[in-house]
Amino acid sequence: MRFFKLQHDARGETRRLLFVFALTVVVLVVAVNAALALAWGLTWGFWMPGALSYPRHFFAVNTGVTLLFVLGGWWVETSRLADGGGVRLAEQMGARPAQPSGHLDEQRFCNIVDEMAISSGMKRPQPMVLARDQGINAFAAGWDEDDAVVAVTQGALDHLTREELQGLVAHEFSHIAEGDTRLNMRLVGMVFGLEMLYRLGQTLFEPDTRDRRMAAALLGLAIMAAGWLGWLAGRALQAAVSRQREYLADARAVQWTRSRDGLGGVLRKVLSQQRDGVVPRQVGSLVQHMLLVAHTGGKAEHWLDSHPPLAQRIRRIYGRDMGPLPLLHTDEPKASAVEPPVAADGGGPGWTLS
Repeated sequence: MRFFKLQHDARGETRRLLFVFALTVVVLVVAVNAALALAWGLTWGFWMPGALSYPRHFFAVNTGVTLLFVLGGWWVETSRLADGGGVRLAEQMGARPAQPSGHLDEQRFCNIVDEMAISSGMKRPQPMVLARDQGINAFAAGWDEDDAVVAVTQGALDHLTREELQGLVAHEFSHIAEGDTRLNMRLVGMVFGLEMLYRLGQTLFEPDTRDRRMAAALLGLAIMAAGWLGWLAGRALQAAVSRQREYLADARAVQWTRSRDGLGGVLRKVLSQQRDGVVPRQVGSLVQHMLLVAHTGGKAEHWLDSHPPLAQRIRRIYGRDMGPLPLLHTDEPKASAVEPPVAADGGGPGWTLS
């Protein structure tokens, strides 16, 4: 099946990118040592009589401090993000628990979450709703299945058919099953560590004409240059990993729902909203990768985008270009009326995985 191949390719590309990410840290250590060696020579070593020499343990100390900032920053940031779990993070983004007793569309959403949990063999995540967001979007949060959350926007509840909402939920379940949220948060921590190295150089580099400060300023400039290049490479690799995980989640959603028109219809309706001027909800760069559809920059920033272009994702699902779909509005009949809660044996309406 073509979508199994797409999943295999996405996993393989992720492994290659993670290897490159680790290699980037090694290159950064070498770059910092080279920059500091040059700065030492310019400020002291080249002007001393005899052969150029460095202080004792010069390179070992440089390597240790660099790794301390990168790995220490990674640990601090990932520990901070782990505090509170998926529900707390979802609440910070404006989500609230779904209320199936008073809202028919939220009852349908909860039923689909229950059905997907049974069909996939996963623990049921907490269904949540971004009630003030009229765009079609969703996200999954949580470090594992025990604190996982699947949240959808009010726009998704209003404009999607049941089949499309199934595709949307299946996409988010894939992120939980594949550990994408945990992976991305770890990458966020690593990029934060790279940024800390840049901040160290920025602290040392303070323009000053006094001779006693010139050495520290030059050392700071060397660390800033190496740290900035490392941070930029880390951001680009983080975005590339996120794009591959989106491709993987798209393929898994089609596999689990047995329908291209589920998730495909969602993306085509998002395309319709974008052409009508409805843009995705603006969130911080920290959680951009969590959304089904994230804000993308211009052509010059494309390589830092956390998501592939919509048209490319649609083309992968259908095997050809597809245009936007008209939106289903709240005053039109929906796919179903009042839905009973899903049965304990997984026999909920509208879902089969034979």
